[in-house]
Amino acid sequence: MIRPDEQLRAGHIPAALLPHGTDPRQVVIVHTAPARRSLHAGAIGVVLSLTVGVGAVIWISTIAVLQIASVAASTAASLQAAIPALVGGGLSVTLAVKLPRKGGK
Repeated sequence: MIRPDEQLRAGHIPAALLPHGTDPRQVVIVHTAPARRSLHAGAIGVVLSLTVGVGAVIWISTIAVLQIASVAASTAASLQAAIPALVGGGLSVTLAVKLPRKGGK
């Protein structure tokens, strides 16, 4: 018990607090009632902080996904514009399916 308030709570009366000539056996120390704390305040704080934390994680992950989608879209657009130039100018490749004629030849 190093702190004076702990000594007083334990019933020890430091001699420096007593007036000169007072019998320490006849001194009564009266303590005030401790302040009551709400049991719900801690739980409400935890729930609020968890809600804010989960919302922040969802918000940040949404922004990250949108950034990745934006980069992917710009990359696809630049590749779409660059591929014809890389292949050899305006060369375009088409696929054709030959179907037999009904006339016989």
